[in-house]
Amino acid sequence: MTTSPAALCGLLAEEDRLRVYAAVVLGAPGLAAIGAATGLPARAVAAAVGRLQQGGLLTGGDGALRADVEVFKESVRAHAATPAAAAAMDPDRQRDQILRTFVVDGRLTQMPAAHGKRLVVLEHIASSFEPGVRYPEREVNAVLRAWFDDHAALRRYLVDNQLLSRADGVYWRTGGPVAV
Repeated sequence: MTTSPAALCGLLAEEDRLRVYAAVVLGAPGLAAIGAATGLPARAVAAAVGRLQQGGLLTGGDGALRADVEVFKESVRAHAATPAAAAAMDPDRQRDQILRTFVVDGRLTQMPAAHGKRLVVLEHIASSFEPGVRYPEREVNAVLRAWFDDHAALRRYLVDNQLLSRADGVYWRTGGPVAV
């Protein structure tokens, strides 16, 4: 298992562990030598060594500790191989999580059953329409078809939740957040 870069930084963020790790890197082979090099009490040295071994930065036993620098290379390689996090769909973390659950690759995978979650998704979709602009039904259908195969149900949800209004086959946005 590869240690994440954040976990490695966390291991070395505590001053005692950093000093112990530096002493081992510079050649201190055991607890006594580390204590002499760092000036730390034996108890602090032992605790730091244990935590660094647990995190994979130190290998070996009491008499022959070694710093495993390959851990850093493996961590960077593994981190570089993972895709970058996608941009947030909403600045609010809870709303963003709901959107990530139901919107994949710009398409609605399913309509949420819970009203609160459905409203979050519908408000996001309603932002596809400019406030104050009148849209013919055919254009509304085209936009909604890009979101979800059942565009008629989606249009009905938007109207029922007062995010779109309609009259004489013309629709306009009447609800949802507006980017300023």
